[in-house]
Amino acid sequence: METSRDGSKLNIAIIHPDLGIGGAERLIVDASVELSSNGHNVHVFTSHHDKTRCFEETVSGIFPVTVYGAFLPRHIFYRFHAVCAYLQCIFVALCVLFLYPSFDIILVDQVSIVIPLMKLKKLSKVVFYCHFPDLLLAQHTTILRKIYRKPIDFLEEMTTGMADLILVNSKFTASTFAKTFKQLSSRGVRPAVLYPAVNVDQFDEPSATKLTFLSINRFERKKHIELAISAFAMLYNSQQEFLLGDKREELSLVIAGGFDKRLRENVEYLEELKNLAESEGVSDRVQFITSCSTPERNFLLSQCLCVLYTPKDEHFGIVPIEAMAAHKPVVACNSGGPVESIKDGVTGYLCEPTPEDFSAAMSNFVRDPQLSTAMGMEARKHVVELFSTKTFGHHLNAYVVDTALHRKEE
Repeated sequence: METSRDGSKLNIAIIHPDLGIGGAERLIVDASVELSSNGHNVHVFTSHHDKTRCFEETVSGIFPVTVYGAFLPRHIFYRFHAVCAYLQCIFVALCVLFLYPSFDIILVDQVSIVIPLMKLKKLSKVVFYCHFPDLLLAQHTTILRKIYRKPIDFLEEMTTGMADLILVNSKFTASTFAKTFKQLSSRGVRPAVLYPAVNVDQFDEPSATKLTFLSINRFERKKHIELAISAFAMLYNSQQEFLLGDKREELSLVIAGGFDKRLRENVEYLEELKNLAESEGVSDRVQFITSCSTPERNFLLSQCLCVLYTPKDEHFGIVPIEAMAAHKPVVACNSGGPVESIKDGVTGYLCEPTPEDFSAAMSNFVRDPQLSTAMGMEARKHVVELFSTKTFGHHLNAYVVDTALHRKEE
């Protein structure tokens, strides 16, 4: 496919480390679908794509997905995850570099180490999507870890700055980017904000609502899912008047999310959460669902009272806007991306990350279930206006076309 003079049709490569199920993967899938719908030729490259654990669009034929380096290890004796991720992405990048002709745009996601390799394609422009500086996500708790991370952190800032355009997922991340990558900031490098999106058309208006709270997140400790269990236990065991009679026995908590048995943390954390539910005395009221499909997730959303989103300082958080698109209010921490996506007291509640604060917000919906319906209607309107895939696709297309046109002017 040739690129037209106005940049309306472009050859676009997208490089993503692991095309599984998660917020970053959802964004890449949405980007691929929207760019394809705008007439561009999109090709996704990754080091891992399990067709039994992925978003449906990646196997539906809307855009091709090619895997390179699946044989490479994800860790070495459960260590060196960052180095292994770098090696996997470098292998993918080398395959793209030598096996494919030039692309107009190469969209690199998460791992910036491949940007210098992609810049070797002289006719290509590189767009980097930074979900959050990796050096802030990594542990630097021991001297050995600090030594191990030093070159990786240096390379992250250096290679990130080589992109022709840097996109981030929220104003919170943009602010963190500037504070973290001080050399880039001093050079005037400013990322543009492109909010992730949700396909609002996939959600029907709920036909029934149960007194069920829903948590959707990957089974990772940084997601702070124990907060949902402790807050639910506090509510369930309270002696508040509105819980008298049968209403208490109608309460339940569903914890669903991405789960990969290859990842030790996923396995260990799930067991920790089950033990916590047992110790809190609510194990019979808490249901765990691992790696539910999109239709299953949508069904859970349609039935719940509200969604609990527990990560602190989350970069953006796709779950809150998915929940609001499904006509459900969200209870989330008063920090990070949710501050930008949730209208406190209108489409949900922003709380301190404590069981007491979360439990108090949850009790409002149990006391008056119609509040869930009213807030859910406002939530839906809010997402349609600001976070729909149509809005996301419009902004992303403008960014890539503008970047490609700058290439032609040089």
